[in-house]
Amino acid sequence: MLRAILGSDTTNDSQEEQSQTASSSHSSRHYSGGSSCRSISSSAVLSGYTPSASTSNNDYGTPATVAPSTGPTQCVACEADKHHQLQQAHHSHHSSEGERKSRRSRMSHSSSSSMRGTSSRGCTSHNSKSVSPGSYSCNALNVDFSTYTATHQWSKMLECAEFVGAKRSKHTVVAYKDAMYVFGGDNGKTMLNDLIRFGVKDKSWGRACATGTPPAPRYHHSAVVYGNSMFIFGGYTGDIHSNSNLTNKNDLFEYEFQRAMWVEWKFSGKMPVPRSAHGAAVYDDKMWIYAGYDGNARLNDMWTLNLTGENHQWEEVEQKGDCPPTCCNFPVAVARDCMYVFSGQSGMQITNSLFEFNFKTLTWRRIGNESVLRGVSSQPPSRRYGHTMVHHDRFLYVFGGSADSTLPNDLHYYDLDTQVWSIIQPEPNSDIPSGRVFHASAVISDAMYIFGGTVDNSVRRGDTYRFQFSSYPKCTLRDDYGKFFNEKQFCDIQFILGPEEVKIMAHIAFVAARSKYLRTKILAARDARQQQMEKVFGTGCIEVRPCSSSSNQGPLLEVRLPNANPEAFEIILNYIYTDRIDLKESYNKNIIILITDIYQLAGLFLMPRLAHGCIQYLDYKINKQNVLEALYNADKKKIQIVKDHCMQFLVKEENFTDVVMSNEFSDLDKPLLVEIIRKKLSPGKLVVVDPNLDKNVGTTLESDMAVFLESTGKEFCDINLVLDGQVIMAHKSILSARTQYFQAMFRSFMPPDNTVNISIGDILPSVEAFQSLLRYIYYGETKLPPQDALYLFQAPHFYGLSNNRLHSFCKYSLEHNITYENVLQTLEASDYTKIFDIKEHALKLIVKDFARVARLPKIACLSRELLLEIIRAVADSHGEFLTRISINTDI
Repeated sequence: MLRAILGSDTTNDSQEEQSQTASSSHSSRHYSGGSSCRSISSSAVLSGYTPSASTSNNDYGTPATVAPSTGPTQCVACEADKHHQLQQAHHSHHSSEGERKSRRSRMSHSSSSSMRGTSSRGCTSHNSKSVSPGSYSCNALNVDFSTYTATHQWSKMLECAEFVGAKRSKHTVVAYKDAMYVFGGDNGKTMLNDLIRFGVKDKSWGRACATGTPPAPRYHHSAVVYGNSMFIFGGYTGDIHSNSNLTNKNDLFEYEFQRAMWVEWKFSGKMPVPRSAHGAAVYDDKMWIYAGYDGNARLNDMWTLNLTGENHQWEEVEQKGDCPPTCCNFPVAVARDCMYVFSGQSGMQITNSLFEFNFKTLTWRRIGNESVLRGVSSQPPSRRYGHTMVHHDRFLYVFGGSADSTLPNDLHYYDLDTQVWSIIQPEPNSDIPSGRVFHASAVISDAMYIFGGTVDNSVRRGDTYRFQFSSYPKCTLRDDYGKFFNEKQFCDIQFILGPEEVKIMAHIAFVAARSKYLRTKILAARDARQQQMEKVFGTGCIEVRPCSSSSNQGPLLEVRLPNANPEAFEIILNYIYTDRIDLKESYNKNIIILITDIYQLAGLFLMPRLAHGCIQYLDYKINKQNVLEALYNADKKKIQIVKDHCMQFLVKEENFTDVVMSNEFSDLDKPLLVEIIRKKLSPGKLVVVDPNLDKNVGTTLESDMAVFLESTGKEFCDINLVLDGQVIMAHKSILSARTQYFQAMFRSFMPPDNTVNISIGDILPSVEAFQSLLRYIYYGETKLPPQDALYLFQAPHFYGLSNNRLHSFCKYSLEHNITYENVLQTLEASDYTKIFDIKEHALKLIVKDFARVARLPKIACLSRELLLEIIRAVADSHGEFLTRISINTDI
């Protein structure tokens, strides 16, 4: 386990996103001082309900919300304070829940025509139809979301027919506009040089038109796109059936897409040696060629060719840094001014390391697993060759290949921000491609397309698969929690550590969520404190709650851990909040001892993932200089697994002599010296088993927080969130860590009886939608049902989330599930909820499919203003001719 646990630095991007979010939050919220606050039911919101003059001043008894105004903007703290004042006003105005329900009932009856979407023109026949189980209905808003397109979903596309192009492998695929172009490869019998095309919009295959002389049939060549051209370099040519005239090439062909013409480039002077199975990329108007196989040996040289101007001459690149070993059959991907190379065929040197080449400095860097402790779930892909790697957003995606005689079909991705590998769990209904080697892939828009390849028994394939990416801003869960821990706001527990009684503050909710052992300790300490208070103040006394204000901090719950190393415990607390451990420079001198202490505490606290990460880190960090110190410390503390790892390292032939001849060796205790000698003389087969690695106990931050929200955290709840009369219990510290809104509220004042009425601006969300929001707040869950998206679209701005990740998911969910059948309802709802991005998208869809939309019964129910907007949108789309038509605004 190395960066999922031992952490990465937060990027400036997240800080910029946070400032932008805060800015947009301030600019998008206006409040009227002293005016009564209006709130309507969730069904009214999505049905386009607008209060009439006779009802606008009525209070329908829903939880207090902040009404929009044209007044000056206020900060989040002011907003929370205003919300508090409005809650108190509503609390005094409504003495009972029964009265609130009665008033809501009266509103429902008096506004029944509006709630059902009826008007003087009437549309009762349309609104009375039944709603299917897969649809989302809110009175008049019948938006069918049954065609929901999920992210991380594999879909099988149309297979390429044999009369269009043969099944193949070792070919290339490039993306140009809305199409995928496939060139060359072999069908198992002959090499190919045809050019076929797959259009992603019409989802059809065809032969690409071409004039001029194409490249000779070949495979293991490279293909890149620059401007309006595709460039084919090198590869292996000849007759594979008769095994004659087989040779590598170093020729370069250009295919001009707009003229459908092949052109061969001619060169004089120095050129790359002929090669195949190499890598190619485009950067800074140049084509870059790297490594490959020349027929006798693997290569690791690099060449560039200027693709612009008149001077087209190959130049060899002088590479610096930690270069990869000579290799072939590897993929490359370009991102952020760098080229990335992962694995490939390198003989005995084959690794599963990721290498980064900086185009600007011409320097290689090996991105290993050493500098950070990683979790079991974030291991890099196994070493392999014949796989593909593409770049999208901030991720590198690796699929397929031959991995030690197996053909895996897992999709791995590498996060360039956090520098962590992960495996994607595709949607349950995905049509996942089988494992394959020598296939090819390309990215078009927000999806990856995979074509062909070789499967078991050397069978070529002609199938095509599409994988839907997610393009959300990065998850800030760990960053938010880590920042909250470092700032020490709203701490409600204090750990007293070691004989020196060092005090470290934390938050009960986080600690209880991550460690069963510490959860038990917290409950015991809480019971003991309650008993002490009852003994002092008498039975029935109220337990003292910690004050949320940093200036008036109440008594903290105290938990004593007399045998815990304070330094190691503070690092574990950081892991509890972030799933990472940052080993600071000040720890370097005693890093082995510190990791050993962390491992020991991880076992005590029942945190096996952390314990296993410590062992993995020790495997990397132990060397000839520190192995004896680590062995002595493990023997002294009776940590057998660490001791076994040290012994395993020490008795290796390449290590033993140097360690034994060191001065530190003679300082060891006699029993340990004897054990080392005996182990060397009779090493046997040392099996190292981690007794703490029970995969059923202790998991990732996300899974622990999910369980805490749903079950184990109930007895630690300290805030009541009231939504439409229903109480939802939650935890102040978690809400504060993730939202500026609650943080400002709890910093400024504590709500009476720990109760907060919930809204999103002037919208009252459904209970289901708010529970989806809580899942996002607690553990970053973004798989909310599409029907919640309209409610939560404004939530990131209103609650002050760190970035627009949730907003982006809502927008994506809505945009991919609006059809001509539900577009009018979506237009109406987005207009009322002021979700202008979705409104604009709906108008575009109406214009695009106006002939069918205009015949829908729902169009007669739209307001005059929306009908005029549709007319103007249609006019704008038809250009100058229709814009001359005068629109009578009195229609």
